[in-house]
Amino acid sequence: MKWQWWKKKEEVRADPVPEKTVEEIILEALGMGGGITKKTAMEIPTVSGCVEKLAGTVCRLPIKLYKKVDGKVEEVLDDPRLKLLNDDTGDTLNSGEFWHSMIEDYFLGKGGFAYINRRKGAFESLHYVREEDVSVVSNLDPIFKDYDILVLGERYYPHDFLKIKRKTKDGAESIPLQKEYGLIMAVAYASLLFEETLVKRGGNKRGFIESEGKLGEDAITAIKNAWRNLYSNNTENVVVLNKGVSFKESSNTSVEMQLNENKKSNAEELCKLFGFSVRILTGGATAEDRKEFINAVVRILADIEAALDRDLLLEKEKGVYYFAFDTKEITRGSQEERYKAYGEALKSNFLQIDEVRAMEDMSPLGFNYIKLGLNDVLLDPVSGVIYTPNTNATADLGSMKGLANLRGGEKDED
Repeated sequence: MKWQWWKKKEEVRADPVPEKTVEEIILEALGMGGGITKKTAMEIPTVSGCVEKLAGTVCRLPIKLYKKVDGKVEEVLDDPRLKLLNDDTGDTLNSGEFWHSMIEDYFLGKGGFAYINRRKGAFESLHYVREEDVSVVSNLDPIFKDYDILVLGERYYPHDFLKIKRKTKDGAESIPLQKEYGLIMAVAYASLLFEETLVKRGGNKRGFIESEGKLGEDAITAIKNAWRNLYSNNTENVVVLNKGVSFKESSNTSVEMQLNENKKSNAEELCKLFGFSVRILTGGATAEDRKEFINAVVRILADIEAALDRDLLLEKEKGVYYFAFDTKEITRGSQEERYKAYGEALKSNFLQIDEVRAMEDMSPLGFNYIKLGLNDVLLDPVSGVIYTPNTNATADLGSMKGLANLRGGEKDED
């Protein structure tokens, strides 16, 4: 066979070494080449505070089940799933502990996972599973995505679990905050470690020793040991320097002098990752801050409701039944705001007095009338009776309609 000169010999090259991102370089410089973990993230006070605030708010909100019937929505009160979600999960965790753990994993793990224990098709219990004990095995198809769930090597199907995910790209795992925003968390954690170092030094300033003459090794060792004992916060509280030896205090670095300012700015940035102002945690929150916080909570509730409809409804129930949180607790606002809203609702007949009293956890008055105007004209929507207190007169709405129809017919005949 003749050699074909136009064919070049294939050049074999080693796989190119992937370049490091700026974030990876900075993390390595901070001594966090492996990145921020869930454990270290929760050691940052602002992060743990935000998770606690959001989880605590969600835990207080009851979950309800509704059914669509002939275009109307009816609340279902006797479904066993409501007890599992709102009261007793059937596991060692109560419902509050259950949702707190799920939301922590939702933000800082691969997602919140809870095993659904069914017996003969009935829902028996919900069992929270730590996301660290869960492994997700996905297929390689970018279009028809599928996955299995492994718990300590045991394989399960997705429908065996209740799953809440945050910013998932494949429907299998969440994107944890410390992975999405690793740099700001690393800086906050590094600041925390730096502050710890200052505390361990007992607040003593850094400095250096000046000597008029050359010190021997024994003298240098003795001074170092004395300084080490001083900085270790033990009983030693003074260092004796010989004649000709003096201590010069070094000035604070810019990082030390701005430590408190850095902590405040880091806290503000971290709270933004959760969608609300740091003033929600520290106090002094404005009305706009409270709206932002409510919006952050509602986003979590929407993800949970979608997960409940997907994982806890039977196929025949989907499209007819749906789960929803009762959000009145977080949207009620201040007493002045609530009463002003109630007044507008009563004025426009959007609500009745007993409905308002029920929202305020007050007993009903049995007042079933709707104001129709003309100062004090009242309508009982159940009996159809109209009462005018000014004239002490009553009328039957049904009879009035019949009379109006009769008169209309007479007019047509004319």
